[in-house]
Amino acid sequence: MSLLVVGLSHRSAPVSVLERAALSADAQIKLLQDTVAAEPAAEAAVLATCNRIELYADVDKFHAGVAELSTLLAQHSGVGLEELTPYLYVHYEDRAVHHFFSVACGLDSMVVGEGQILGQIKDALATAQELHTAGRLLNDLFQQALRVGKRAHSETGIDRAGQSLVTFGLEQLSSGAPVDAWLEGKRALVIGAGSMSSLAAATLARAGVAELVVANRTFDRAERLAALLAEQYGPRPADQDDVDVLARAVPMESVPDELTRADVVVSCTGATGLVLTADLVAEAVEGRTGAPAAERAAESDTDSVRSGLPPTSVGSEDGCPLDLSAVQQGSAVQGSTGFSVMGEAAVAGMDAATLEQHAAWVDNGTVDRREGRRTPEIDTDAVAALAAAAATLGRVPERRRPEPVAEVPRPLPVLSLLDLAMPRDVDAAVHRLLGVRLVDIESLAEASADAPMAADVDQVRRIVSDEVAAFDAAQRAAHITPTVVALRAMAADVVASEIARLDGRLPGLDDKQRGEITQTVRRVVDKLLHAPTVRVKQLAAEPGGAGYADALRTLFDLDAETVAAVSRADDDSRIDDSRDDIRRDDSRRDDDGVVFGGLDFGRENFGRENFDSNNFESAENRGRA
Repeated sequence: MSLLVVGLSHRSAPVSVLERAALSADAQIKLLQDTVAAEPAAEAAVLATCNRIELYADVDKFHAGVAELSTLLAQHSGVGLEELTPYLYVHYEDRAVHHFFSVACGLDSMVVGEGQILGQIKDALATAQELHTAGRLLNDLFQQALRVGKRAHSETGIDRAGQSLVTFGLEQLSSGAPVDAWLEGKRALVIGAGSMSSLAAATLARAGVAELVVANRTFDRAERLAALLAEQYGPRPADQDDVDVLARAVPMESVPDELTRADVVVSCTGATGLVLTADLVAEAVEGRTGAPAAERAAESDTDSVRSGLPPTSVGSEDGCPLDLSAVQQGSAVQGSTGFSVMGEAAVAGMDAATLEQHAAWVDNGTVDRREGRRTPEIDTDAVAALAAAAATLGRVPERRRPEPVAEVPRPLPVLSLLDLAMPRDVDAAVHRLLGVRLVDIESLAEASADAPMAADVDQVRRIVSDEVAAFDAAQRAAHITPTVVALRAMAADVVASEIARLDGRLPGLDDKQRGEITQTVRRVVDKLLHAPTVRVKQLAAEPGGAGYADALRTLFDLDAETVAAVSRADDDSRIDDSRDDIRRDDSRRDDDGVVFGGLDFGRENFGRENFDSNNFESAENRGRA
């Protein structure tokens, strides 16, 4: 059996495809069940976030596994296989392990170095364990990935290379201003109460928003989150400098009303349709944008341009054959910087006869003595050249200046929206609304493409490479462990059988003598088996060492079913231990009263300690990163 991963992410597919392929919690469960029911797969786990959907499986056939997993992803995502296939990537065996460890370290995230993925990996493992779709391979893989991710964050400065998707999104909304300064005193609305929404709420509260409203379909969960926020960041004694945040919960029906008062909105729900339509947002900002004032400002800008134009003529204009009023009016409308009635611009479009009249007038014109102005003598040469062109073409070719495009000033945003849901919660059409700023997954993907990489990324890559090699060696060694255990069990049976036979032949032995003989026989067997079993584990851990288990079974004539039974018992024990570790970890944090939805509100940042406890996703909002 070998590890295979088939998936798509923000690196391989456009956001529009990821949005359509998003899997609900129920769809993930059904996908897992159908995967293990398929012939090529023995184990399965799904890692679904807002910017990736990956199906991990232990398969016995590569090509059949790729075909089956791709088909299942298409069926459960609702995107046709032909349309989905160009965006799928496949990793197998060592490459699959390397990819997964890179994902766990945040190297493959939209925001490099973010640690939210660790909570999502832990949640995916727990789901696979609950459904009994994760066996020894996937259990070991996911546990090791969590350790690799924590190691990367504790041993390197990868945290400096990126931040959470929430923080990155808020930075985009603040347009370069410090997030804390930009958020201070604002009224915030958080829609949803899952892990990402909880993280957003904690980030907003810590930044010092004046009011924080939580809305959720399940009102009890919104109340619980709001209560925890109020406890952590609520009003404090006057001698304490911590932020004071008024946190409260509202039902989803109150979102339209709350939207009219909010300055910042973060939405991340599991809804399949839009939560905030363009019409709803337009009604919420109506009267808040100051549009009439903006229109008046635009008019005053035009007036200032007109009043600042230089004079449209120089010297004397008496007897000029041009219609000066029309020329001057057209120049002002087009935003020209002015021209001399004796210059080239003045005669553009004249017929030959009029041009001759103008040339005669220029010859008798006065000289402009102001610095930088053209003289009639210079204009005479230009007119002569234009006359030659007019004789050929019948008219002087027009040389128009490009008309400036008048930009309508937009009012400053009065409502900033951060949409972290997949599929999207906020109608993309709100981009066009005056006074509204929207940042969603698609715009975050574009912004993060040019994000600088930290120097620590190279160190994390080395950690990943080392851990992949260690994992492969451990898996190869683990593959032979059931055979070694079966061999030692067979040896113990032989010892017990011989001691029983000795008791029958020497019934007069006392307990001390019998004990000494038993211990001696056991020591002899252990010494004979010690070197071969240690050496075979070392050899099995090396590349190509899988054949040593078969050789050992053949040499000692070990029963294949006995080895398989040992392997199954070992797998069950490891999975149970892993599940107990997760429960103890969650229970400890819940008892401490500092974690809700896998979110630690007590730390100043979601940094390096206990990274696996961050951002656990609920069943309602599972898969949103």
